[in-house]
Amino acid sequence: MSTPITVTVITRDATATLERCLKSATWADEILVIDSGSTDNTVSMAQGLASRVEYHPWSGYGAQKRYAVEIARHDWILSIDADEWLSDELAVAIQNLFTNGNPANSGYTMNCRNRFLGRWLWYGEGYPDPHLRLFNRKYGNWQDRPVHEQVIVSGNTGWIKGDLCHESASSLLNYLAKQNHYTQLQAEIMWQNGKHAHMFNLIINPLWRFIRMYILKLGFLDGIPGLVHISIGCFNTFIKYAKLWELGKMKP
Repeated sequence: MSTPITVTVITRDATATLERCLKSATWADEILVIDSGSTDNTVSMAQGLASRVEYHPWSGYGAQKRYAVEIARHDWILSIDADEWLSDELAVAIQNLFTNGNPANSGYTMNCRNRFLGRWLWYGEGYPDPHLRLFNRKYGNWQDRPVHEQVIVSGNTGWIKGDLCHESASSLLNYLAKQNHYTQLQAEIMWQNGKHAHMFNLIINPLWRFIRMYILKLGFLDGIPGLVHISIGCFNTFIKYAKLWELGKMKP
């Protein structure tokens, strides 16, 4: 018997990772894929594995995921990305939540396990990296943010055992291109919210991030991939504030 939830996945040119993602959720009653115009085999792959595949023009990460929630068949939503997949332990834990009817909480957080440059990260920013991804849409939804969106719910939340696995980067080239796009969106959001960048932000914020993640949270134990991952994160912090400073110069 299938579990009465809708698994939502937003896609664009996700052939490399989508099959593993969708196959990890075949126990759900509905798998809903929202594609924003893939030019590879993403749509045909999704049609073979998902319950529904719908087209929706790209409207930002938060808005795209909100649209998926709105047209889902079930109130209970499990939202995952195309480069993520559920561990067996997590899949079983979610199914067990529904064995005696609806779960008691409004939403559930799960740990995210990140693989970066071929290595699983267990420290620093790589793990446990908790995210709320399972929720009842009567009590919550995704923020309408273009990047770094989160699910906000009212009511109690719980935690599920098991890992949501994430392929962070197939190559440094792709990862850096994605981070450059993210930092631009973050800077624009900060500017729209009336924030400004100062010398303190450019120097102290990246430095503190490195100390906190690489030393205090033992990121150095993840070897070279851990060092690269955290260093890029610190550089992202610097670039985000540099772009915010640039916006202040361009838009007084």
